[in-house]
Amino acid sequence: MEQFSVEEMNLMCIYNIDSRQSLLADLREGLADVYEPEMREVFESAIAKLEKISDEEYSGSGYYIADEYPDEEGPDLAE
Repeated sequence: MEQFSVEEMNLMCIYNIDSRQSLLADLREGLADVYEPEMREVFESAIAKLEKISDEEYSGSGYYIADEYPDEEGPDLAE
């Protein structure tokens, strides 16, 4: 599966991540208002990666804001 950068993950988490299609639609819509080259690159990269994966791959992976879980294991579901 395509690996997303920390910047891409944080960007995606401010949008509707319930489904790959809704996230793609939100990112494409948001891109229209982005003029900073570095930020456009993050949007475009995230969109390209999302287009390459299937809905099943998307739904099987967990998305969270990178700073929420400082350890590389991800969230502690026992809490």
